[in-house]
Amino acid sequence: MDGKSAGGVQSVERVFDLLSIITASGGESSLSELASRAELPLPTIHRLLRTLIPLGYVRQLPNRSYALGPGLIRLGNAAGLQLGTYAQPVLQGLVDELGESANMAVLDGQMVVYVGQAQSSHSMRMFTEVGRRAHMHDTGVGKAILATLPEQQVLSIVTSMGMPTPTVKSHGTVESLLADLEVIRERGYAVDDEEQEIGVRCFSMVLPNAPTPTAISVSGPTTRVDWEFGERAVPLLRDAAQRLSAQFASAG
Repeated sequence: MDGKSAGGVQSVERVFDLLSIITASGGESSLSELASRAELPLPTIHRLLRTLIPLGYVRQLPNRSYALGPGLIRLGNAAGLQLGTYAQPVLQGLVDELGESANMAVLDGQMVVYVGQAQSSHSMRMFTEVGRRAHMHDTGVGKAILATLPEQQVLSIVTSMGMPTPTVKSHGTVESLLADLEVIRERGYAVDDEEQEIGVRCFSMVLPNAPTPTAISVSGPTTRVDWEFGERAVPLLRDAAQRLSAQFASAG
């Protein structure tokens, strides 16, 4: 490999390092934070940022810090939809076993976006659409993912996005959400217990070692998706999550 090629590869690696640092900081980082965590000279960081900003992959905020840019949304949506298509047989397997709708969602900035779905055959079904973005604090998939993130990132997300309460059961305070996330970590799965919509319950679990924070879920009316249903669903969700993680790993 010649010097020019080696330099090009190094620049690509540094760009992804900067994007990863901004992502881990909740989507926004100051120049000093980037310099400290990337361990790069300021002129190098300036040069890389000047390249990324016109492309829309990074934007500079009025306070002079840097944030993820809208150009990443198109790339992320396309990648997420590919993951959803890849996961379709596993999601359909959950529907065949449990009779209720199955979904897959990924972290998209400070929200979750649904990227895969298999619908129940029941006349009363869930109508979450592929491509829909949702808050994290009141969805099963969102809480499952939040439980894997550092507390500071969780606080950054809910501070930035707010905590709307679509139902009386939704988390309206940081304290109640953090307590729920601790329970989720201990038992290994999340429950949206009528927090998005009264009469709807959802059991959800993250994919271990996924290429991006990802969760799958099964959901339906509380008349069918009760706690006995959860006892059947959780082992099947765990098996599906492990199989999907293994598939993604083998696919590189």
